Amino acid sequence: MYQIYPRSFSEGTLVGISSRLDYLQWLGVDALWLSPIFLSPMADGGYDVADYCAIDPQFGTLADFDALLSEVHARGMRLLLDWVPNHTSDQHPWFRESRRDRVNAKADWYVWRDQPTNNWLASFPRGEKAWAFDEQRGQYYLRCFLKEQPDLNWDNPEVVAAMLDTLRFWLDRGVDGFRMDVVHLLGKDLNLNDPPICEERVWGHVPYNDQPTTHQHLRTIRSLLDEYSALAVGEVYLLDEQAMTTYHGAGDELHLCFNFRFLWAPFEADELRSRIARTIEVLRDGGAWPTWVLSNHDVPRHRQRYGGDELHARMAAIMLLTLPGTPFLYQGEELGLVDAKIAPADMIDPGGRDGCRAPIPWNEVARQREHPNSILAFYQRLLRLRRATPALHAAGIDNDSFRLFDGSPGLLAWERSDGDAHWFTYINPSDEPQVCSAAMQGATIVVCTDEALEGTMVGAEMPAGVAWVAHNSGTM
Repeated sequence: MYQIYPRSFSEGTLVGISSRLDYLQWLGVDALWLSPIFLSPMADGGYDVADYCAIDPQFGTLADFDALLSEVHARGMRLLLDWVPNHTSDQHPWFRESRRDRVNAKADWYVWRDQPTNNWLASFPRGEKAWAFDEQRGQYYLRCFLKEQPDLNWDNPEVVAAMLDTLRFWLDRGVDGFRMDVVHLLGKDLNLNDPPICEERVWGHVPYNDQPTTHQHLRTIRSLLDEYSALAVGEVYLLDEQAMTTYHGAGDELHLCFNFRFLWAPFEADELRSRIARTIEVLRDGGAWPTWVLSNHDVPRHRQRYGGDELHARMAAIMLLTLPGTPFLYQGEELGLVDAKIAPADMIDPGGRDGCRAPIPWNEVARQREHPNSILAFYQRLLRLRRATPALHAAGIDNDSFRLFDGSPGLLAWERSDGDAHWFTYINPSDEPQVCSAAMQGATIVVCTDEALEGTMVGAEMPAGVAWVAHNSGTM
């Protein structure tokens, strides 16, 4: 999966995205996820939707979208849209009617109260209350994000029906699925207070919201998507692997959930091994499938978080693209980008996320494509290897298919198997050489951060500061 932030990908338009499809196909992308392209005042980069069934003019037209979808499908790729079910824009016709008075047809489509019923904080701007007073209606409405983003009332069956209709509109046009924004927020206990305020709590109540009613909504959504064989990918920001996996249900809720505990882990072998082991454990028990993601439009780019050096970025690529599950790449990740430096006067994002959303430097893409040793070429080689190797893209997460090696504190390593084919990943970000498991020894290194080691055999001890993928049998 490859995430595109349309405002900054290519010319800021759907036509611009279409013009880059050959590049994405060359890279090895299977599916695209577009951040919101719906009509929006852009108070929150399109996550404040004013019409779920219209393209915002800055991106183009519905005809441009249909052409893009057709061209994506012609290349054997799939297209996912970003659906924002928790809230709309305050400019959406639904909210304009709802705020008019307390007796109109949509009076109960949003969460209104005479007084705040809890102490929730909005996710941003930091420190603001999650309840905003509306002078026109004379009540408070819930806004888990900006005051321009009122929360929908999913306890109202009319809201559920209307939101399902927005999905049908795009499914009928041939869209292959949806990334669902903060989907775990749909069910809310409005009498539940936040945990005590602390420095680490920067998202208000969002990471703590985990209510049973959400699962019924997800089953309803999934039932519709199954009619179209469409994919449901959920942003479930719970920072706990066990809580995250419940959102797969019994195979009747989300197909995939983003793993934010893994995303936020420091690039340290022990912590990464722990997070991978925990994820595999809970998903294996629940019969679900992992996702792995290191960067997106909401967080500093992972190369930035890992210290900025290219070696760690290449190590991270090997990790991301050889784990069992579905990896997500964020636009520009394959170029080894760090966050752009944005002058305060030029910042437009209310959450301060402009640096990771900066335009893709297409001149840099062209330059890197000419150099076989570039990080772009490294990603392309890994993706080509992954696609050609069943053990790396199709093998499961059962004990026979995936095995993490305990190793020493500085080493992250695992084996993936498909029949007689055994593939090994070795990641050593430490300053010390590491002893290799006997199972790895004798395997041939295929892709390595140190090209001098490619084609050599794995020995009993391998050097510090390298990562590689190796195999010892089967066909490549």
